[in-house]
Amino acid sequence: MNQVILFSPVGGTDPISSANFRDGSMLHISRVYRPSKIVLYMSAEVMQYHQTDNRYIYCLDQLAQLQNRKIEYEIIERPELKEVQEFDYFYQDFRSIVEQIFSKMDDTDRLILNVSSGTPAMKSGLLVLQTLGEFPCKMIQVTTPERRMNEHIHKGFDVEEAWELNEDNEEATFTNRCREIKCPTLSVIKKEEIIKKHIGVYDYRAAVSVAQTMPEHYTKNYYKLLVMAEARMLLDFKSVDKIIETDINSLLPIKEAGKRKCFEYALNLQVKLWRQEYADFIRGITPLVVDLLEMVLRCQCKIDIDQYSIYKRKKVMVKEHGTVLETRVWDEKKLKGTEILEKLNQEFYRKFNYGNIYSIHLKTLIKEFSENNRLTQLTEDLIFVEQQIRNLAAHEIVSITEDTIIKRTGFTAQQIMNRIKEIFTYTGIRVKNSDWDAYNAMNKEIISRIKSPS
Repeated sequence: MNQVILFSPVGGTDPISSANFRDGSMLHISRVYRPSKIVLYMSAEVMQYHQTDNRYIYCLDQLAQLQNRKIEYEIIERPELKEVQEFDYFYQDFRSIVEQIFSKMDDTDRLILNVSSGTPAMKSGLLVLQTLGEFPCKMIQVTTPERRMNEHIHKGFDVEEAWELNEDNEEATFTNRCREIKCPTLSVIKKEEIIKKHIGVYDYRAAVSVAQTMPEHYTKNYYKLLVMAEARMLLDFKSVDKIIETDINSLLPIKEAGKRKCFEYALNLQVKLWRQEYADFIRGITPLVVDLLEMVLRCQCKIDIDQYSIYKRKKVMVKEHGTVLETRVWDEKKLKGTEILEKLNQEFYRKFNYGNIYSIHLKTLIKEFSENNRLTQLTEDLIFVEQQIRNLAAHEIVSITEDTIIKRTGFTAQQIMNRIKEIFTYTGIRVKNSDWDAYNAMNKEIISRIKSPS
């Protein structure tokens, strides 16, 4: 219960380095983490030293006495082990040993592994064992006092003298040289690669789902940003604003609420284009075009459609409960006697019947009140696209491909998107060319956080 268990191969500088009279890794970890049980792994050479002077247990006993505690020992002897550079052997042997240790542990116990003692093959075996993620444990590395390779000196080693001369026994000169290695498991590495692939195709919901299956400490550096990206794709600005951090505010180029809504919607359409979701791309054009043309009229022609419209409230039943929907329509009283009504009647042969505000109405007003030929042409092109293919995508079960769009409109999907981008320049919204790459900039930020965990 509540045990700290240390598994440690025994190496050439254990228990105390004869070169600098400081703790070897095994003793140093024991000093810092105070394990109640230590499992020592000894090769043939190490066993000779152990049998000669009991140096490892002696120093651990002295440490336990100094710290006023007791330590339980288990020694795993490998007298046949003389080829200490065989990685495969150590991985298999360590896996079996650690599995046995875990079988006797309860949920309150902790296992720590010494990855600084032993041969390179031993250290690698423990690191790979942890990377595969089968056993939850901490890996501890101990740096040398000189920050360079240790010297191994065994001849003439006097364990009692070494203990007395050990400078780590003095609080005034002791320095904690332990460092916990944050080594992601193979499972985490694979999942992070999957997340990056989802991000690369702008599928943030899938990326969030994968991240939710990972331990929180692996995702804490980027999880909120992933959730924000998912909310952004859903145009859920309330959720975005709750999550957004000061240091990533630059990922949202347009800040003003009304303008931001329109621009983010356009970015959303662009992502649908990149994902080749052509039906959704075409269906999404109409609401954006209406908002854009209204802003164009306000900015270029000084015509505010709000001055000629009202909101009508309509009650509808949803699952036996009434809810009120608001629809904006032309207001006959506000339009009466205006030049705007005159132009609309001329265009529709006096069959203009007020009702909902459609993009074709706004196109008429831009054509009549704007002197900018390029703006007029852009408006004509977008309305033509709407008329030629939008209803097909919205009301029929049909496949919409790039070829379908070209055959029906004469434009590629990218050419349509380019016209939407260009018409933004007439709305009064200050959009830089780089702003259109906002989703890729966000993706780059998320991936950089995955690669560089805090």
